[in-house]
Amino acid sequence: MAYIICEPCIGTKDKACVDVCPVECIYEDETMLYIHPEECIDCGACEPECPVEAIFEEGDTPEEWKNFIEINAQYFVDHPDATPATGKGT
Repeated sequence: MAYIICEPCIGTKDKACVDVCPVECIYEDETMLYIHPEECIDCGACEPECPVEAIFEEGDTPEEWKNFIEINAQYFVDHPDATPATGKGT
């Protein structure tokens, strides 16, 4: 089960999560960050680093943000050539 980035990330994109991801499975567009569901190893390192509490384990995604499970997955269907985000320190 992958981690999901939800609505609080929109317009924030702090990228502290990117800095701690061991497999570089976090991507970004002009609006928010996304976690690739097939690349995420479910380590959970990103979740506590998010200053706006936008990251949840898929099964723990709040009901009001469950649509972000599909939004995250669809991003990678629509952007198959996307490259991982770079962190704050890079």
